[in-house]
Amino acid sequence: MKDFLKYVVNGIFKENPVLILMIGLCSVLAVSTSVQNAIGMGLAFSFVMIFSNIFVSLLRPITPNEIRIPVFIIVIGTFTTIVDLVISAYFPELYKALGIFIPLIVVNCIIIGRAEAFAYRHNVLESIADGIGISIGYIWAIVALGLIREFLGNGTILGKTLFSWFNPAKVFTMPPGAFWGIGLLIGLLKWFEKRMGRR
Repeated sequence: MKDFLKYVVNGIFKENPVLILMIGLCSVLAVSTSVQNAIGMGLAFSFVMIFSNIFVSLLRPITPNEIRIPVFIIVIGTFTTIVDLVISAYFPELYKALGIFIPLIVVNCIIIGRAEAFAYRHNVLESIADGIGISIGYIWAIVALGLIREFLGNGTILGKTLFSWFNPAKVFTMPPGAFWGIGLLIGLLKWFEKRMGRR
């Protein structure tokens, strides 16, 4: 249980895929124009991440080392297809907003990287813990970025206007705003780490 929690916390903070490792940024920067899109992408990513880790770990004893990468891609592709079909059937507006970035989960370097570096070398329980930690880390990063961009770019949160007097800066709905937002989050995380390190 101690190791389980260690792997979960590791994925959220020490090895946060977006803010520390800086991988998988393409989808994060592209779809984080609103909190709703960010939550949708985060949940889709999490489903694929956790179940891919489980199945890569389960298939580990029977997967020859030489063909492990194609096996990883088949496993990840299977769960990405499930997510793609479910979102297109039940959440068409979200599906339209996320566009190509749902099918592109299959080649997301975070998921392939964790399959190779972790799930293929650890047991199922540890792989679940890693999947949960990385997923939470991804979700909080993309939702925080979505919150910043939606509020500063549109003056809304989840589509609702908070302050009638607030004058939004449209640049935050565009690519430069995504980079500024993620820079702000990384800066805040580094500042928080320094403060915690002093105690």
